[in-house]
Amino acid sequence: MLVKDCMTYHPIMVPPTMPATEAQHVMAENNIRHLPVVGDGKRLVGLITRERLSLKPDTLGSLDVWEISRYLTNLTARQLMLKERDVVTIAPDRTIERAAALMTEKKIGCLPVVEKNNVVVGIVTQIDVLDSFQEMLGLPVEGIRVTVRMPDRPGEFSRLTKVVGDNNWGVMGIGSFPARRHPGFYDVVLKIRSASVDEVQSALEQLEDQVIVDIRTVA
Repeated sequence: MLVKDCMTYHPIMVPPTMPATEAQHVMAENNIRHLPVVGDGKRLVGLITRERLSLKPDTLGSLDVWEISRYLTNLTARQLMLKERDVVTIAPDRTIERAAALMTEKKIGCLPVVEKNNVVVGIVTQIDVLDSFQEMLGLPVEGIRVTVRMPDRPGEFSRLTKVVGDNNWGVMGIGSFPARRHPGFYDVVLKIRSASVDEVQSALEQLEDQVIVDIRTVA
């Protein structure tokens, strides 16, 4: 799955001249946490997050209520935004796992999606990434979810898929990852339809050197 397959197209964007109070209203009204700030031609110039809209305690402590009101009224998106040079972006043709890696590495909640000349075409958030991984594992549809631990060596995965094919099972989702605390092994997760737990377990238990570590019916 690529970023363009799961990003939000045409996200809400604001100009750098927008008052901060209005930007805050836009975020609250649309229940969003990030606002790309764009100039002419939808070119990215910055990013506003909910954290950027928060006043620092030392600022609040030095102002009375009227000064705080005036301070907020005079602020613009340009003054609050994270500048373009500091915004981490991604292209629409990058993989969703690369987007997830960037967000994890940088400890951020979104990536503006940009094309040539830094033109914003979308935004991908942590929620989008989580939704895409759910879809890849077939979560929205009921079926049998089975995790099989296999040695990390050539031919093991094809042995597993041969059993699936021989039984004419449909596969709605698939994923794999190194087995924790078991060096040299991988856990493969399959979401299978048109079968029962007993049928899947009985067939897969015949695979030598491969072990079912979890099996359940899920929706």
